[in-house]
Amino acid sequence: MSLHFPHAHPPAAGELTEVAPGVYWLRMPLPFQLDHINLWLLRDGADWTIIDTGFPDDAVRAMWTQILDRLDGPVTRLIVTHFHPDHLGLATWLMEKTGAPLAMTTGEFLTAHVVWHEVGGHGARFMVEQFRQHGLDADHLAKFEKRGSGYRRAVPALPEYYHRLMAGDITTIDGKKWQILIGHGHAPEHLALYCVELGVLISGDMLLPRISTNVSVFAATPEADALRWYLDSLDEMARDIPAETLVLPSHGLPFTGVQERVQALHAHHEERLQALENSCEQAPQSAAELLDVLFNRALDTHQTMFAMGEAIAHLNYLEQAGRLSRSMDADGVIRYSRLR
Repeated sequence: MSLHFPHAHPPAAGELTEVAPGVYWLRMPLPFQLDHINLWLLRDGADWTIIDTGFPDDAVRAMWTQILDRLDGPVTRLIVTHFHPDHLGLATWLMEKTGAPLAMTTGEFLTAHVVWHEVGGHGARFMVEQFRQHGLDADHLAKFEKRGSGYRRAVPALPEYYHRLMAGDITTIDGKKWQILIGHGHAPEHLALYCVELGVLISGDMLLPRISTNVSVFAATPEADALRWYLDSLDEMARDIPAETLVLPSHGLPFTGVQERVQALHAHHEERLQALENSCEQAPQSAAELLDVLFNRALDTHQTMFAMGEAIAHLNYLEQAGRLSRSMDADGVIRYSRLR
């Protein structure tokens, strides 16, 4: 894979690095194995626009306070790519601190609210039943029940109003047109921003340079073909974007080589799909029984949640592509078999 990384090192904590005219890179810590998120500040004349917020903890708030104090103008706009806590978690706090309005897609705004309130098929009790149906053992299920909703703890407050962004919308920042691109699979209506004039794509979590973003099936949409949605979104995103476009991802380093990266992600997921297909050759398998095929390492409770969602996404893809069949055993566990 011939990606090019024009910025070999991320900015130091609390520092800004200009990666394109008027586009600044800010890196914040995360309290997970994936230990950072990239945020973006865009100059808008005498003002500033923030893209994504970071994870809500005191250290990140302190860093934001120092950065905001150093800016040479007010923040007048906040854009959030999707509802996950490292992207939306400090939106309410930043809105209150800066007075800036929030812009995001309806799918992400509403999903944040149903996940936070644990309604409409979203929340721990729905997830526990979903994972039980896919063969997860009682010990893991008990941990999920005890853990409850991690989202509400990670997002202390949610915005109650926003400006809606839709596919194809044009947002003008500093006199330059940024097109809103929409992707699916990682989140319901994830937005990215593309500026032809600058040759810059702010890709959020949809397109990362070194890892594949998590693609999960949630209890509210058990039949979702989320992996196909994701791969189709990548193809659509990359189709008209020049190879020299600078991609600004939420994790990892900025890079060029959009088409090469999309092709590599297709190949990666096809290799995983074939491995799952082969594992269902001899006997029907549940998603839980196939975790070792996808993730050849020990998983903690937090990682198991993402791993189960991703395993189900790959199995739904295979079933709906006619490569596996699905059945339910006498214990109510869903299992998959290779078609002969």
